[in-house]
Amino acid sequence: MSVSFNFSETETQQSVKAMVRDFAEKNIRPHIMEWDEAQHFPVELFKQLGDLGLMGVLVPEEYGGSGLGYQEYVDVIVEVARVCGSIGLSLAAHNSLCTGHILAFANEEQKQKWLPKLATAEWIGAWGLTEANTGSDALRMMTTAVEDGDDYIINGAKNWITHGKSGDIAVVMVRTGEQGSSKGISAIVVERGTPGFSAGKKENKLGMRASETTEMIFDNCRVPKANLLGNVGDGFKQAMKVLDGGRISIAALALGIAKGAFDAAVAYSKQRQQFGQPISSFQAISFKLADMATEIEASELLIRQAADLKNRHLPMTKESAMAKYFASEVSVKVATEAVQIFGGYGYTKDFPVEKFYRDSKLCTIGEGTSEIQKIVIAREILS
Repeated sequence: MSVSFNFSETETQQSVKAMVRDFAEKNIRPHIMEWDEAQHFPVELFKQLGDLGLMGVLVPEEYGGSGLGYQEYVDVIVEVARVCGSIGLSLAAHNSLCTGHILAFANEEQKQKWLPKLATAEWIGAWGLTEANTGSDALRMMTTAVEDGDDYIINGAKNWITHGKSGDIAVVMVRTGEQGSSKGISAIVVERGTPGFSAGKKENKLGMRASETTEMIFDNCRVPKANLLGNVGDGFKQAMKVLDGGRISIAALALGIAKGAFDAAVAYSKQRQQFGQPISSFQAISFKLADMATEIEASELLIRQAADLKNRHLPMTKESAMAKYFASEVSVKVATEAVQIFGGYGYTKDFPVEKFYRDSKLCTIGEGTSEIQKIVIAREILS
């Protein structure tokens, strides 16, 4: 099948980028180190993002969202992440995981109930797949949901959950069948305040520190069967489709971090004087910048390709995995080189690149490690 691509920027994209860039400069940049040091998840900021329509970028207008496509969504994540990766991560998790799962697999009554609150940030969303002993090996999850009349009773725990404490609603993958079976997992929505649903340990992280990451604990948590998304046993299949789109999110997050680190490195290299001239005039520095710029652009092309396929509802498992794998590795490389260009100053918290450096690493781990992306890509190539 021959597929053509047109990545020309539309007027809508230009407007969205300008709006988000202006918001990030005014409302995020002044607070990034304060939030990072305190590991403060700024819920109030996400309410503002909701007012701008950025918490329901992909949600149709009939459910209170912006009704935009994946190219605009990529722009939103990139522009936020080039200022602060933490805020970009939380924005991505809310939009593509929790909200995206409900948008893709909920029935009409469920969509009407939950999407308007998520799209406006009245509610913050969480998504629970990972457990302490089943990271990449999700089929062996231990969290169970047992039928009891018109309800499910959920027991178990999820960890590494973005908004696991502050989230108002969570889409949770639970075992309803045999362990190890792809048809043994279901997706159930659990609202905050449900008895037996609580938050556990909050992780003290290297980077992405303003994006809350906690355990979610279920202790005889009784949830109506009406909260099941799709059919019993569909959860794993649903989660894999959600992660296809989620990989575009993390790729965009990685791209934004790389662009932020690169912008800082270019500006510093022009200002920093050594041996009577700006360090950008030295080949050792200019060649680093050339490599960084090239790999950033290559990342963006992979991401735009995956987003275009997603918009057109075409298969994009391989393309999204490639985009996520390449962009996340490039993000780490670019952030590392940015620290090197800053020299000793790059190792201090007085300059921005050390935070980009810390934040970038999560992109190679979250929503499928680089190693898992290689497995996905190889399987698609060889199938």
